Amino acid sequence: MTQQEWIERDFYADLGVPSTASAEEIKSAYRKLARQLHPDANPRDKAAGERFKAVSEAHAVLSDPATRAEYDKTRQLYRSGAFRRAGTRAGAGARPAGGMGGFDFSDLFGGEGSAFSGEAGFGDMFGDLFHRSGFRTTASSRPRRGSDVEAETRLPFRQAVTGLVLPLQVSGPTACTSCHGSGAGPGTQPRRCPSCSGAGTLTRNQGGFGFSESCDDCRGTGVLVDFPCTDCQGTGVGHRTRTINVRIPPGVTDGQRIRLPAHGEPGLRGAPSGDLYVTVGVDPDPVFGRDGDDLTVTVPVGFAELALGTTISVPTLDGRVSVKLPAGTPPGRTFRLRERGVPHRGRPSGDLRVTVQVAVPSGLDQKAIDALRAYEKAEKATGFDPRADWVGRR
Repeated sequence: MTQQEWIERDFYADLGVPSTASAEEIKSAYRKLARQLHPDANPRDKAAGERFKAVSEAHAVLSDPATRAEYDKTRQLYRSGAFRRAGTRAGAGARPAGGMGGFDFSDLFGGEGSAFSGEAGFGDMFGDLFHRSGFRTTASSRPRRGSDVEAETRLPFRQAVTGLVLPLQVSGPTACTSCHGSGAGPGTQPRRCPSCSGAGTLTRNQGGFGFSESCDDCRGTGVLVDFPCTDCQGTGVGHRTRTINVRIPPGVTDGQRIRLPAHGEPGLRGAPSGDLYVTVGVDPDPVFGRDGDDLTVTVPVGFAELALGTTISVPTLDGRVSVKLPAGTPPGRTFRLRERGVPHRGRPSGDLRVTVQVAVPSGLDQKAIDALRAYEKAEKATGFDPRADWVGRR
């Protein structure tokens, strides 16, 4: 869709709603028409397919509040005749181009001496509107920042907690190593396009309007490459697999994204590269759990160890440590070991929380059974009742 077609298009009429329609009314109208006109429901009806496309384009503009507001303002200017006035330069003898006040969008929105040069950011607004709507613009000759790149990796729990430097292979577009992104063969340089004088756009007059369109000779780049680089066919962009050393900070969590600036796709015409975002997945650990910066571990113990007291050996990230259990320790009690958890740079590490849990034996021999029977009698003789304070008795 050209700029002229876009500016003359009435998206409200496409959806059958007034310009004052609410967001919910626009959404409802689109859903109704989309069901009626969908190609799956009209496989042999080309007219329905074209209508479905028009309805989808209208919804894409009007469903976004910012885009809709900019579209409404542009349409208001169009109906008010501001475009015609913008085509006339101030000064004696000024005459509209094309005989009826022709204009260039760049003159109207922000150009020197334009009708709206005093409104900061208006040109950017109009360009952004076309960009978000998915329609063709004439800004392809401008430098463009490279796209961001997404990558994923999985780590064992303990590596994620302690941190590491991980070599990560990333495949995708990158600046051609032969021409360094220029697109020109060895010993040559791109030259300015004579058709558009390096602007990347050409202006044509139609009726009372002038429209800027991408230059066909240079395809909007503003330059011509007479001897293209054979490695990238003149695009300046290659495709290769590269290894990047990613520093995983200590304590990274499952699903966390790590940003590496300027490690994404290369920018066009000298613009900066995009960023690389690495999403880290963390595998569970058979021993440790995690609660924020604290590590948790459950240690099985025997009843006699809790009743009589003992010292147990507990695993840590870097080895083992001894924990003393006093006599009469109840099952489920948690002991906190300071700064034995998730490490951090510049601030204290988390703690290690050790919970003791009674392990009940199975398959006892007769000697062990007799010993437990004797203990049971001795326990009752002391008057001990394990359910004495149990609220379930009430």
